[in-house]
Amino acid sequence: MERPNIIMILTDDQGAWAMGCAGNRDVKTPNLDRLAEEGVRFENFFCASPVCSPARGTIFTGRMPSAHGVLDWIRGGNVDRERLKEKSGDPYYRNEDRAIPYLEGMTTYTDVLAREGYTCCLAGKWHLGDSLRPQHGFSKWFTIARGGCLYKKADVVENGGIRYESRYITDVITDKALEYIDACRAEQNPYYISVHYTAPHDPWDEDQHPRKYVEAYRDCAFTATPDLPVSDRQIQTAPYGTGEVRKSLLRGYYAAVTAMDAGVGRIVAHLKETGEYDHCILCFMADNGMNMGHHGVWGKGNATFPLNLYDTSVKVPFLVRWPGHTEPGRVIRGLYSQYDFFPSLLSMAGISVQAEGRMPGRSFTPVLEGAEQEAGPVVVYDEYGPNRMIRSKEWKFIRRYPYGMDELYHLTEDAEETVNLAEDEAYRLVREEMNDSLNHWFYRYADPAMDGAREGVTGHGQLRRPGIYSEGKEAFFRP
Repeated sequence: MERPNIIMILTDDQGAWAMGCAGNRDVKTPNLDRLAEEGVRFENFFCASPVCSPARGTIFTGRMPSAHGVLDWIRGGNVDRERLKEKSGDPYYRNEDRAIPYLEGMTTYTDVLAREGYTCCLAGKWHLGDSLRPQHGFSKWFTIARGGCLYKKADVVENGGIRYESRYITDVITDKALEYIDACRAEQNPYYISVHYTAPHDPWDEDQHPRKYVEAYRDCAFTATPDLPVSDRQIQTAPYGTGEVRKSLLRGYYAAVTAMDAGVGRIVAHLKETGEYDHCILCFMADNGMNMGHHGVWGKGNATFPLNLYDTSVKVPFLVRWPGHTEPGRVIRGLYSQYDFFPSLLSMAGISVQAEGRMPGRSFTPVLEGAEQEAGPVVVYDEYGPNRMIRSKEWKFIRRYPYGMDELYHLTEDAEETVNLAEDEAYRLVREEMNDSLNHWFYRYADPAMDGAREGVTGHGQLRRPGIYSEGKEAFFRP
């Protein structure tokens, strides 16, 4: 059987609301909108954790963060300090000591693809530790040295070294993806390419982005995002604001989205020019959701303390174009999660694998091909450190320990999550049933050796592998 080529485009901090095809009339995403018209859009797709590294770990392994051990964004372990040389004085690297391969010993879907003969390529952000060397099946490797970066002075890794890139990093990542397509075609192997944009992660300063995209939003009213007072739970280290500050931040965010969308357009155009477009599975997803004033919050799950699990933080865009298998323009409204991606992608590639015991995902391939959307479980689970969430179409329950209060929302009546019913005696049975389901599910799928419920995650970053792998040292940064 001839294997399909696969391109997985992953963005950074893009809310599910930040696409025209999702109903946002302000943002300009013509290429994503066209992809949705030609493929399938998931209306209710959730990240496994509302912050980058844990979510990315789940996408690759099919395990929840409490089973792969990446429980916060990776602050330490991206690179070896001795390899930094003149860059060792950069304050962004002050928590780096030695490179840590956080997913070591675990199987990723790229490991499986490589075993099946795929050439696996990475163009863009990795942020799962040890950025200096290709790992988990990747043989072509161009990445960001740490997690975030400036758009016009990104610290990139290529051929084992770190250098600063002066060009706009979104364009650089796109160029590298096109280069990989051509190289893989010449090798005549099936290929998988991870195109991991840093957009639209901050900085959102207007001078960080191409002027033409910033000016496209100069007179935008930004009615698609709420104009609310800043929440009293908002952390002070994130960019936020009201009035003209709000508009400038949104202008930068939307410009980053539109510049990324243009990169997607270039990839599609190149696939068409080379005759690859209708022989390629094309997926588009974000690592986590994003609040840009939603709930009065600016940022993702760690934009507040206690950490938040709002739908705007945990719901992500997800598009799939699978020629010959999907009905163009279809919208899937069932609830699915990033932990479903591992078995689904391999199924689309025609690869059968035996799920490991701590992999909760189910393949949504039958749904892509037209099966009933409500098949299987109708709840999704999420976590951020000791905070855990269970969500159905009707209800959301968030359990917090040791800080913050539990939350219960009746979503069909309160989609904006404004009325917390957790302490309302009238809903005690709902709360108890959801709490029991949450306990049973995590008891089954969490690994006691690295369970986030036992760790001091506060949203300020992870320094090393947790639990028994921490060597008795603090695994999470405390300011």
